[in-house]
Amino acid sequence: MDRRSFIKRSVATGAAAAATTFAAPAIAEGRIEWRLITSWPKNFPGLGTTAERLAQKITRMSGGRLTVKLYAADELVPAFGVFDAVQQGAAEAYHSAAYYYGGKHPALNFYTSVPFGMYAPEHMAWWLYGDGEKLQDELYAPFGIKAIPAANTSAQAAGWFAREITGPDDLKGLKFRTAGLNGELWREAGCNVVQLPGREMFQAFQSGMIDAAEWVGPWNDLAFGLHRLAKNYYTPGIGEGQGAVEIGIGRKHWDALPDDLKAVVREAAISEYQANVSEFLIRNASALKALQTEHGVKVQPFPDTVNDALAKAGESIMLRLRDGGDDLLKKVWASYYGFRNDCMTWTRHAEQPYLNARAKGPAFTD
Repeated sequence: MDRRSFIKRSVATGAAAAATTFAAPAIAEGRIEWRLITSWPKNFPGLGTTAERLAQKITRMSGGRLTVKLYAADELVPAFGVFDAVQQGAAEAYHSAAYYYGGKHPALNFYTSVPFGMYAPEHMAWWLYGDGEKLQDELYAPFGIKAIPAANTSAQAAGWFAREITGPDDLKGLKFRTAGLNGELWREAGCNVVQLPGREMFQAFQSGMIDAAEWVGPWNDLAFGLHRLAKNYYTPGIGEGQGAVEIGIGRKHWDALPDDLKAVVREAAISEYQANVSEFLIRNASALKALQTEHGVKVQPFPDTVNDALAKAGESIMLRLRDGGDDLLKKVWASYYGFRNDCMTWTRHAEQPYLNARAKGPAFTD
């Protein structure tokens, strides 16, 4: 889900300027107004629209006692200045992905996506019923932020490739536009990872600067026109099995809320998380059908030998991340993958075989 380059601007400058230029929201007696700043362009499919729904939902569920006004990327601060702006008190809340700020602490990556990690229902289960929330509170405490999961893109695609991938050797020297831990995964597997703004992908493909690129999934990829660059579309994106997004609230603003309004924000975010998962499911399905039937795109999984190579690469980079991290990172790492493994105790006997059996069952097309 690397939209970083597509929507990135000057973070430090923008956030610093915001801290001195934002006007404080008017607060009527008994009423609170929050500015929710986001990393998404206005009306950005899936993530921009879910942020808008969340703002409306909190306002409505609170009966207007807590009014949330949404600002798209660059309306008040740059897309990647939102974390700093909330930390500095220049806005009350942000809507963004934690792994954009992994440079602040690598454990932040676990609250969006890591290679061979959880998928959307497991991630929320970890946060609600495991140690996910407790560890996140500990991780975010130095930044003065309370974060709550608020959206998830669910499973993503591996990307668009100029030629078919028949084995691990095809990855050697492949010029692949991606970034983050997903980029580290592909680099470990032999690719030359290229980081480019999304808007530059078209020219880069045409010039031969890149041979492959990943964005999000069928819904966003079709809207962005990536099917015009290549016809080989590989799934799944095992480096990003989900894309969790959060609402991050300045801790002093969170602590100042009465308990009933805290419950409103929490439940609105959790319900919008599920709504977003459901929306991505059907929008991706419709878009994938259009890519295949209207645009001649070949959708396929990687050969087992490629998946095996990626698994080896993923293990290597995640063990290095753990071994080079501090005690908090090690705690998050152990909790996250431990919970994933516990979930797999059930899913490998229930969900996975059920989906396999259903795929071989009656089509019910008549």
